[in-house]
Amino acid sequence: MEMGLDPADESARTPARGEPRARLAALRAQLAPPEEGRASRPILPLGLSALDAHLPGGGLALGPPHEIAPAGPADGVAALGFALTLCALHLSQVSGEALIAAAPGEPLPYGHGLLGLGLDPGRLLLLEAGGDGEVFRALEAALHARALAALIGLLRDGLPLKPGRRLQLAAEGPSPPLLLLLRPAEAGMPNGAATRWRIAAAPASRDRFGTLDRPRWRARLERCRNGRGGDWLLEWDHAAHRLHLPEPLAGDAAASGRSRA
Repeated sequence: MEMGLDPADESARTPARGEPRARLAALRAQLAPPEEGRASRPILPLGLSALDAHLPGGGLALGPPHEIAPAGPADGVAALGFALTLCALHLSQVSGEALIAAAPGEPLPYGHGLLGLGLDPGRLLLLEAGGDGEVFRALEAALHARALAALIGLLRDGLPLKPGRRLQLAAEGPSPPLLLLLRPAEAGMPNGAATRWRIAAAPASRDRFGTLDRPRWRARLERCRNGRGGDWLLEWDHAAHRLHLPEPLAGDAAASGRSRA
């Protein structure tokens, strides 16, 4: 017996030789990767079981980057609207502000449009950066500061692996924000994003007067670490801060999500 070891403590840590299953479970726990060994990340539930069932933990993980891309060059505004919707959903549940850091030439939100999505412009900070590098530096600094509830980066060229890894490391720790990165339709380089969404515009719903009422998107979850993909037609209720599946199409959209997973 090694000096300084209490036999009772040693037996409590190591299962008996006649318990192979217990010994195997103990070894698996010791050898588990850091992501599995620590407590699960905080999440943002999207409020739709059809979506949350596809996401590990039942929602978007807070901290690691989530990548959003337009389905085509004409869907850039739709992709930005979807990202702002996720930001509005998160800000409706927490205090604090959000930062939008935009590379040159990227579509920028304006006050009336933000209000139409249920976002208070007074809770948004807008940084017009000189390029993707400045966007990454601003996001990394904000992650380290832990002073903002949500971060959105609008990129010209996409998220390379090295900046993605730096953002992942900066996001580790308590109280991480929601981190969303919008990239061009054609950019698709490998990176450390937790999810990758492809967003297309869809005709908005109209009220009984024929006025545009609720925005809609065709949202495809192309990649999801430890989850599964899907395809849905989504509708946003800005007053209730809730995502919906449009009633006549809810079944078809859910079925489409299962078939493309």
